[in-house]
Amino acid sequence: MTHFYDTQAWIPKNVTFVNKAAFDSLDKPTQEALLKAAATAESRGWKMWQDKSGWYLEQLKSHGMKVMPPGDTLQTGLKKVGEQLTADWLKKSGADGEAVIAAYKK
Repeated sequence: MTHFYDTQAWIPKNVTFVNKAAFDSLDKPTQEALLKAAATAESRGWKMWQDKSGWYLEQLKSHGMKVMPPGDTLQTGLKKVGEQLTADWLKKSGADGEAVIAAYKK
């Protein structure tokens, strides 16, 4: 391989879920401590991704790969696939899914 097209397709997402009733049952200081820890973890995660992503790209370049952004045709194709996958998911998820997508697009 001689070329790498940096589509940003591998960006890792780490998520922690909590039961709303359990969270709501906690006292305010504990809720605030958890939210503060979550914000710290989120910032740390994004920083780690940026650092690691940069390192990976530099490794590819240093080993002779040409690292480039995706061309218009590839971007258009990926966008089309993403739109189709989203539409398929929305058919199954209904109003709750629509609310998730609407919030994401904000």
